[in-house]
Amino acid sequence: MKRKIKTTDLMNNWKTVGNYIATFLFGIVASLGVTTYMSCHMKTKQVTEHTEKTHWGYAAENGPNVWGQLNPEYGLCSVGIHQSPIDLVNPTPAELPPITFNYRPTPLNIHNTGHTIQVAYQDGSWIEVDGTKYHLLQFHFHAPSEHMVTGNPYEMEMHLVHKSADGTLAVIGAFIKSGSVNTAFDTFWHRMPSVSGESVQDNSVVLNASDLLPSTKYTYRYEGSLTTPPCSEGVKWFVLTTPVEMSHSQIAAFKAILYGNNRPVQPLNERELLVDTTEDP
Repeated sequence: MKRKIKTTDLMNNWKTVGNYIATFLFGIVASLGVTTYMSCHMKTKQVTEHTEKTHWGYAAENGPNVWGQLNPEYGLCSVGIHQSPIDLVNPTPAELPPITFNYRPTPLNIHNTGHTIQVAYQDGSWIEVDGTKYHLLQFHFHAPSEHMVTGNPYEMEMHLVHKSADGTLAVIGAFIKSGSVNTAFDTFWHRMPSVSGESVQDNSVVLNASDLLPSTKYTYRYEGSLTTPPCSEGVKWFVLTTPVEMSHSQIAAFKAILYGNNRPVQPLNERELLVDTTEDP
């Protein structure tokens, strides 16, 4: 005898099956949602971490000792063998091609990069060495000095960065020691931006890099690198043997904004270190 299926039983069965299906589908959707969220979150975290890792500086977590680990482009900071700065010790005296300085006045354009105070230079100023002209791009400062002389640093160091037509960089380094007030720096020293990223441009203020250098221009010379990431090599270094003076208060004004922005000295690695025996014109 066949049992009659009640309509209510059939409806209840379908209702139960529907609940099972809904629960199953909800579980799949929830699982996919969590997976998607975790994937997106991980990607966001990876991008954030990568961005943070490329932000170099001078602290323990992002300073010179780990620059080469922050970004593949900074590899030379770790493995380069012709790196700067160096300890200027036991140079070989030599008659070297003179450096011709042709610096012109430039309107004030000063910027706090977060790593240094940098003054941009307008086109038209250059040095010439052994027939090659290197055009002045900018100059900036480090405290204490990056180069040393027989193991001794100076209070500060100024770097004037030049570039030739073929892209070769040449840097004039000038040590700064505590002494008398240097009025040549007064034209812009009080205009140094104190906040990272800030700039000051004032066409009514004009300066000339020639006024910032010592009158005697003997130099140490060697082949080195940038002293900041990416630590590119092939840079021609000319470090003046005679320092310039600044007053204690002038030096303190810079250090109140930035201090410790100096890379430690690097091994010479059998490079030739020369020093002028004839002063440049």
